[in-house]
Amino acid sequence: MPLPEGMTPELAAFAEPLSVCLHAARQAGPLLGARVLVTGAGPIGNLAIAVARHAGAREIVVSDLHSTPLLTARRMGADRTHSLTEDADALLPYGLDKGHFDVVFEASGSGAALGAAIHAARPQATIVQLGLGGDVSLPLSSLVAKEITLRGTFRFHAEFALAVEVLARGGIDPTPLLTATMPAAEAVAAFELAADRGRAMKVQLAF
Repeated sequence: MPLPEGMTPELAAFAEPLSVCLHAARQAGPLLGARVLVTGAGPIGNLAIAVARHAGAREIVVSDLHSTPLLTARRMGADRTHSLTEDADALLPYGLDKGHFDVVFEASGSGAALGAAIHAARPQATIVQLGLGGDVSLPLSSLVAKEITLRGTFRFHAEFALAVEVLARGGIDPTPLLTATMPAAEAVAAFELAADRGRAMKVQLAF
């Protein structure tokens, strides 16, 4: 599809990952006034933050093993962030009184994160699994007792056009995710930078 007038290739490159998160939000149901937890603050987790904020979430809490991606999470709209390396039990208080969150976007692919999400979710909450990982064990007793809906989400379809529209009109600003733009001749260095979560979120190649 043609880009809207004035839309840069750098901005347009975010349409694909944003589409993934818009589709995940559709799987989650209404987010207006919702308390949202995002586990995993990589590029997809951070765009899920932006989508939840854009959709009217009242509270967004984000967890990650590392503190550096959580700095970006704050810029993308998170109200509170928790580094689980610094405090492994940071999400436990959210599980008091049967749970706190209406919606969880699990973007890490970690079984431990999914278990923590079930603990922190309120009864009849929806957990949307964005992160890809291997087989995991689940606290089925909590999943059943709380009547939690666990939904998978994979890629997108109609959401791509919406993503382009939202980006073009400035509804969501993904630029805090762009760590660097490097020339194609430095592709090896660019991929090395992109692989370092302590230094980079998204790295683009310029041709």
